[in-house]
Amino acid sequence: MRSRTAIWFECKVKYEKVQEDGLQKQVVEQYVVNALSFSEAEARIFEMIAKYISGEFNVVDIKQASYKEVFFAEDGMSDRWYKVKLDFITIDEKSEKEKRSRAIYLVNASNLNSAMKNIDDVLSGTMIDYDAASITDTKLLDVFEFDKDPQPEYD
Repeated sequence: MRSRTAIWFECKVKYEKVQEDGLQKQVVEQYVVNALSFSEAEARIFEMIAKYISGEFNVVDIKQASYKEVFFAEDGMSDRWYKVKLDFITIDEKSEKEKRSRAIYLVNASNLNSAMKNIDDVLSGTMIDYDAASITDTKLLDVFEFDKDPQPEYD
């Protein structure tokens, strides 16, 4: 499992998709990209989606996501994206009261249980106590990350 901290944007793309019965239907699909601004997010989603969709499409919505980090599975079998809300638990030394702070993560996994296992694996090397407040299956089809230092491709 690898993670990326960045500014993430949720993008909705509308286009006509050919259904299994051969008929065309207007669909809206959700994707996530990382970028430095809304303008860059729009340019990046256009660039990425143009590779997969033939014909016209429109970006109908872009909003900044609240993910602290995105965790990508390395297994190649994980085809779902889950939004995981964690409550981190600390004890205030002066008052000795429990304090909770919430963070939201986007996790690549094959099912709900493996999403929580992936989070547990990532956080197992830390001393932080946490509770899973919620795990939600998303409608995201893919997450496109910008690689600042792309590895050269060799033939």
